[in-house]
Amino acid sequence: MITEPKLRQGAILIAATGCGIVGYGLTFLYTAYLGTEFELGVDTLGGVTRTDLEASNPEMLHYMDHLHVGLGGLLVALGITLIALGWYGIQRGYRWAVTTSLGIALIALATNVLVHYRPGFGYDWVIHIAPSLLVTLLVLVGGVRAYQGLQSIAGRS
Repeated sequence: MITEPKLRQGAILIAATGCGIVGYGLTFLYTAYLGTEFELGVDTLGGVTRTDLEASNPEMLHYMDHLHVGLGGLLVALGITLIALGWYGIQRGYRWAVTTSLGIALIALATNVLVHYRPGFGYDWVIHIAPSLLVTLLVLVGGVRAYQGLQSIAGRS
């Protein structure tokens, strides 16, 4: 394992961020199975609560829960992927692991910005989208730090 400090810091930051994404995915699973809201920061949809929707259209609620369980599972898997990339790939000095981590963060940022900043989105953005933006920022910072470490190693060769 390479002990270059910047590379190690970037790897740890990306792996820790992966842990946060696992937790975020678990919130989707929790709200789908046990929660009282639709998702983080979304208590009502058009004035309709989760309880109202369950009473008026249980099939729609089941479908929404189905999507949230799928999303939660994907977020948990993505978090585990970032943990593995950081801990086992980046820390060993693999440039592809840094590039993959940054690619994941940029794709997440692009898709989140596109859907959440359209007209008509009226949910509490701090609670709803801030965790995703924070995760993206942390992976970007970790990736930059890891690349600095890779450059230091290349400069010594």
